[in-house]
Order: sequence, then C-alpha cells, then structure tokens
Amino acid sequence: MTAMPLSVPHSRLWRDAPVFTGLAIFLAVSALPVWLALHLDPRAWLDEAIWLKPLKFQIALVIYLLTLAFFARYLPAGTTDSRRWRIYVAAVAFTVMGEMVWIGGAAALGTGSHFNTTTPLWNAIYGLMGLFAAFLTSASFVMAILIQRNTATGLDPALKLSIVLGLGLTLPLTLIVAFTMAAGTGHLVGTPVTGLRLPLMGWSRELGDLRIAHFFGTHALHAVPLVGWLVAGRLPAPLARATVILAALAWVALTFATFALALMGKPLI
Repeated sequence: MTAMPLSVPHSRLWRDAPVFTGLAIFLAVSALPVWLALHLDPRAWLDEAIWLKPLKFQIALVIYLLTLAFFARYLPAGTTDSRRWRIYVAAVAFTVMGEMVWIGGAAALGTGSHFNTTTPLWNAIYGLMGLFAAFLTSASFVMAILIQRNTATGLDPALKLSIVLGLGLTLPLTLIVAFTMAAGTGHLVGTPVTGLRLPLMGWSRELGDLRIAHFFGTHALHAVPLVGWLVAGRLPAPLARATVILAALAWVALTFATFALALMGKPLI
C-alpha cells in the first residue's frame, strides 16, 4: 500500500471516493461544536452526557467513511463513474446524514436517540434509523463483492483476500449484534448498580455489554486487512492465504465470544 499524499484536493481519497471523503471531512469538522457542547451542556440521558453519543458516532463514521474511501481504489475500473454507483453512494451519504441529524437532534432536545421508545414518534424514528444504519453499513459488503470481482487490483492475493473478507464480514457481524440490541431495551444485559465502566470505551465492568461485540464486528474491515498487509509478501503465498483465513475466522470467533459473554450478563473485564 502506498502512502496517501497530504494534499487533500489531489489525494487518492478525493479521486476515488469524493462523496465519502467529503462527508468524512464534514463530520470531522462538525465534531468540534459537538465536543464543545459536551463540555458546556451538563444534561444527561440514562446517566451519560447527552452529547457523548453524537460525538462517538461522528468519530466512528469518519473512520468508516475514510476506510471505504481508501479501499475504493481497488474497485473495478469505471465503477465510481457509473450512474448506478453514484446513486448508491448518494443514498449511503443520505443515511449517514439522517443518522447524525437524528442523534444530534435528540441530544439538542435533551433526550436519547437509541432505545428511546418514550413516545410512538420516537419509537418509529428509532426503527427507521435502524434501517438507515443497516443500509450505510451495506457499503462495506458491496465494496467487498466488487473488489473480489476485480482481477486488476495489483494486490498480493493474500492482501486482496484480507480486504474482501474484512469488508465482507463487517455487515453481517454488525447487524447480528445491532439487531439484538434493538430487539431489547439497550446494550446492557442486566441492571447496573455501581455503574463501573472501562475508561475511554465506557463498556460496563459489572454487566454484559453488547457494545463490545458490536465494536469488534464493525472493525472487521480494519483488523483482517491489517493481517493481510502484515503477511502479504512476507510469507509463502499458500501460508499467507491460510493466515488471512484463520485471522478472519478468529475475528468472527472473538466477536461471537464477546457477544455470548454479554448475553450471559457477564462483563468482559
């Protein structure tokens, strides 16, 4: 993988995925006022600062969009110029913005976005946003299929396999956990007493927390390609390919292990 140039207007990200790149930059810039609100607004929802969730989602979506923009260079030639692709990307961008308007709007109103069933309206919006989240995550799966079909990526076979598996696994692993959370009343399995949490991530240290499995599921598109990058060209081709497959299986196992642990009501640590 070659280093990306620092000049944004001429970078590969802009050339290969201008919508994803531009939206990522917009979300990164708009995170500043949200960060200020987090420190100036003392309101909370379910014992969590009201602006923390919008900020977390902005950061997560910036990372996700830039990852897609980076891998877009391996799409088949002409893909990004096709009308069908432009319409699809515009729809993904719309769902991203819909998610952020919903989450940020709820925070501004002093209420929660996720698991908010306090009124029929909020309950309906929550269900709709669940469909939005599934659609925006589908971009990783669609790109996995397209990259797999591209015979001219110029990638080492093990690295290409790792990218395809990482992108492809992100959607199913994310949806399995996300829909489980949506079917319940939240991400915790049990009733918190002490509120003890892990620093930074905020995961519960006293109860099962489904966000842990959700985190691992959504980051398959980073973890598996990283293994591919580490072994490609450094190990014999069959061994490199086997290592990538084992890494993908291990990541799936890790996701489901933390998922099962949470469902049993047990904390990770």
